[in-house]
Amino acid sequence: MSTVQGKIVNKFNDPIEGVAISYLDKGTTTDKDGNYSFQIPIRKTVKVTFSHVSYKTILKKFTTRGARTINFSPTLTIKTEELEEVIVKNRKKEAQGITKIDTKKVETVVGPNAGVEAVLMTLPGVSNNNELSTQYNVRGGNFDENLVYVNGIEVYRPFLIRSGQQEGLSFINSHMIQNIDFSAGGFQAKYGDKLSSVLDITYRKPTESSTQVDLSFLGASVTTEGLIFNDKLSAILGVRYRDNSLFVNDKQTEVNFRPSFTDIQTFLSYELSSKVSLNFLGNFSLNNYDYKPLSRRTRFGTIANPLELIVFYQGQEVDRFQTFFGAFSMDYKVNENLELTGIVSSFNTQEEEYFDIAAQYNLGQVNTNLGSENFGEVEFAQGIGSQLNHARNDLDALIVNAQVRATLKDGNNEWRAGAKYQRENIKDRIREWEIIDSVGFSVRPPHHNIGNNQPYTPFTGPIEPFQNVRAQNTVDIDRFSGFLQFSRKTTWGDHDIWFNAGVRGQYWNVNPVGGASKSHMIFSPRAQFAIKPDWNSDMLFRLSGGYYSQPPFYRELRGFDGQISADVKAQKSIHAVLGNDYSFTMWNRPFKLTTELYYKDLSDVNAYSIDNVRIRYRADNVTDAYAYGLDVRLNGEFVPGSDSWISFGYLKTEENIDNRGYIARPTDQRIKLGILFQDYVPNLPDLKAYLNLVYNTGVPGGAPAYADVYEFQNRLGDYRRADVGVSYIFIDNNKTTSNKFLNNFEELSAGLELFNIFDIRNSITNTWVRDVYSKQQFAIPNFMTGRVLNFKLRMKF
Repeated sequence: MSTVQGKIVNKFNDPIEGVAISYLDKGTTTDKDGNYSFQIPIRKTVKVTFSHVSYKTILKKFTTRGARTINFSPTLTIKTEELEEVIVKNRKKEAQGITKIDTKKVETVVGPNAGVEAVLMTLPGVSNNNELSTQYNVRGGNFDENLVYVNGIEVYRPFLIRSGQQEGLSFINSHMIQNIDFSAGGFQAKYGDKLSSVLDITYRKPTESSTQVDLSFLGASVTTEGLIFNDKLSAILGVRYRDNSLFVNDKQTEVNFRPSFTDIQTFLSYELSSKVSLNFLGNFSLNNYDYKPLSRRTRFGTIANPLELIVFYQGQEVDRFQTFFGAFSMDYKVNENLELTGIVSSFNTQEEEYFDIAAQYNLGQVNTNLGSENFGEVEFAQGIGSQLNHARNDLDALIVNAQVRATLKDGNNEWRAGAKYQRENIKDRIREWEIIDSVGFSVRPPHHNIGNNQPYTPFTGPIEPFQNVRAQNTVDIDRFSGFLQFSRKTTWGDHDIWFNAGVRGQYWNVNPVGGASKSHMIFSPRAQFAIKPDWNSDMLFRLSGGYYSQPPFYRELRGFDGQISADVKAQKSIHAVLGNDYSFTMWNRPFKLTTELYYKDLSDVNAYSIDNVRIRYRADNVTDAYAYGLDVRLNGEFVPGSDSWISFGYLKTEENIDNRGYIARPTDQRIKLGILFQDYVPNLPDLKAYLNLVYNTGVPGGAPAYADVYEFQNRLGDYRRADVGVSYIFIDNNKTTSNKFLNNFEELSAGLELFNIFDIRNSITNTWVRDVYSKQQFAIPNFMTGRVLNFKLRMKF
């Protein structure tokens, strides 16, 4: 038998006497101090009901695989207060098409970049083929089409990062999170002007003092929080450090690699009165990326004709990305129905990207004769050459804004409105070129078809780098935006109805130094409708969509040649989403099936190419596109007491550039399968296992940067990856011990993580080398990380 015990209190932390506790046709009650205790059988799921005449009844399931003591101390809510939450809150997120992610999933998810983004990439419609990057594509969109908010404030990422291994840390500190909402499309007007998705993060306001320390081979983090000044000021501070050497040293290129990714964040909230609170959100991050490649050896080709590329490098890359972010806000609760919020924020990024890397390569044929003494060795040099890549890129971006928002509630009606002014100042200097040499002769750019009849005729054509981008841009962008939306929850007969309608507008002016300024304006109406029929089956249907627009950010204004085009218009999309949520019981445990059909009709599209995580835009609006697909997710307790899910997504997205015909977009990833699974050892429930599995079909890509996409539609290989983690909980809130050392901790756990357990080599891009004999170019896959073992330790005081 196992013992369940605890103390039941109300929201004022007062004990509740006389709470009726029912289980297995038995029962007990709490004493005058709110304490209770009873026993349950092991290896059986027991439903326990806690009820009181003045408080809302709660139901809790307990399952134990061995004799142990379970501490469960719930806080009961007065019935009148909870009834209001049931009507407004519990179904509100589902009706809005918002996926609410459990913060515990973020703490336990396994992956090279564990955190919120790692959980997102197990959802249908969300994909990324680069495990070293925290960026993600949603339903055919690219990285730049996703909105990310922290406490209602939009956050940004550095501009110049071109590979996942340069990113280091996501802005979001997963140890500071209280709430996570995610929408993959059809979102409300209160959110900003992007085409694909919204990730809305809320950092918590601490209610007690604690410190959490996480240590691993990949870095460390410390999060401390508490209340000061007579509990009027709540403060939380997080410091993180990350080192990607464990992954990069496992790749096919031998390097000297010294990364340093540091991040400091804080969230402060001070209650001036019961109606007014002041808040501050601050962040500082510093990414130092020192990269010195030494050599590379990659085998590719077919069994019948295997080839090997050997590269020797000279030079290094030194990058520095430094960002500052600060936001002050004030929340004013005028009365029970009206709330006002004012925010002033500033974001500054200072970025340097310097490299000089010379590569000399030998492309050879591999001996496939089993009887040969040289079997498996390179015996014939099929191509030789060299290249030199140079960059001196500097960028300084300052983004400041001020905004005000208001929320007015009138019964089941809710009005929201907001206005925002934003000023962007970008200073960008680009000096980037590439020289390719083949057997002593400089290879000219592919668009130069100049004849060469030496030595009979002197060559008078220009000697130019194979690729060359030189630009210096200074641009100011002023933006005025606002929104108004109305929401209502009502009934239609015995059916529950939710609907929302709103509109956004934005006016912006692009003023490049030395060029003509240009102004633009867009309107974005949006609507949502949801109904929960009064059926025996627990189902909810919703329809959402609208006319979405994405005014260009600086990177979208910059073309392949590095020059700014102020004439670039907003990309537009007519978006429709039809969804269904079906909650049911299977194996006497709760499950939920979520299904969504979506369609996007895009116009004025700014076409782009992707190289790793670097996006380069055409800086025009001569493209039309579309995307449609199906997302399905089944989540529930596949194992009693542990929530897991399986996701499936189908997507098709194509674009028509300048009326040349429809071809696959760079993000056309047809099939997506994701599994996030949790389990524990039956006889040792504190030993837990976590599995994160992702399968994505290949996307178009790997072409040289100068290639015509209409002539090169080959796809990269399918992306397959499985990460597994095992952890043991020594002590936590549900486990007590007589060990004096362990009693010093509130929580203590340790575990091992095995990334890419099947050691599958996924390619993210291709390196192109020339064969001087056949005049062909060969695509050499650039593989991502292999199998890596990581140790992790978590302590909370």
